[in-house]
Amino acid sequence: MSKDFETVLRKGERLDDLQCKGLFIIQNPSWFCFGMDAVLLSSFAVVKEGQNCLDLGCGNGVIPLLLSAKTDGVSFTGLELQEDVAEMAQRSVCLNHLEQKVSIVQGDIKGATSIFGAASFDVVTCNPPYLTSGHGLVNQADHKAIARHELACSLTDVVSNAAKVLKPGGRFFIVHRPFRLAELIHIMVENRVEPKRMRLVHPYRDKEPNMVLIEGVRGGRAHMTVEPPLIIYEKEQVYTEELRRWYYN
Repeated sequence: MSKDFETVLRKGERLDDLQCKGLFIIQNPSWFCFGMDAVLLSSFAVVKEGQNCLDLGCGNGVIPLLLSAKTDGVSFTGLELQEDVAEMAQRSVCLNHLEQKVSIVQGDIKGATSIFGAASFDVVTCNPPYLTSGHGLVNQADHKAIARHELACSLTDVVSNAAKVLKPGGRFFIVHRPFRLAELIHIMVENRVEPKRMRLVHPYRDKEPNMVLIEGVRGGRAHMTVEPPLIIYEKEQVYTEELRRWYYN
């Protein structure tokens, strides 16, 4: 790994161990690093044997990488708007020798159908920006701002374009913040991606949830299962047993 390490890293980048099937990922801390939400989404999502998966706004490629190790899917594609971020994600794919299974495409979520074609994926995942463009003052050219705020795409853009590239009966998996849950469900139903499964994520047992995981089905019937809460910490800096299974398996 040392030789690869020297050849793939650029100024300001670091190589992190994903602690999953020997995978590594390149990250630039001055841009944006993946968080717990991406790891949880990769464990919540289901990609069955022979299925293909698209991750919208893949960033450094963490979700396609993790899904390639955790599921039985045949191919995983990441779509990323920012050219420099997409290039970094592609280097992580090459570093892990996953070129035959994982691909990174530079492009706009709003153009996903023209890039890939309608009804072309069995599964779509997304860890989108959580904040609206009007939430606080941001530098619209900043990598972190684009990752956190809806500067390049809205929640409606994400869901509507996921619906377009999903096959009938295809599954959509998203992680978001509970304060936008009502809006998210409304947009999903509006785009005929029926919410089927939901799980709230709490930092501690006695704290309010700070994440929500939702699975939807394109063209599905109205019936949603609410799963038991997922608790992150047993106590400070100590993960619960279930979280450890999610994180390290």
